[in-house]
Amino acid sequence: MSEETSSSGRRMRPCPICSKLSTPDAYPFCSKRCADIDLHRWFNESYTVPVVETDDIEDPEDPK
Repeated sequence: MSEETSSSGRRMRPCPICSKLSTPDAYPFCSKRCADIDLHRWFNESYTVPVVETDDIEDPEDPK
């Protein structure tokens, strides 16, 4: 079995926080610490999805 593949057959990828190789116990992170950092970022609303306002676009089904 390859060094980059876990015993479950899942390919280990770089940790999204520190870029170390992820571990099966904390996948997709390398450790519980990095998982906690990611969770903290979610709780603080550091991650956002960009939204495009479309108020000025007319709705074809809206009878005015």
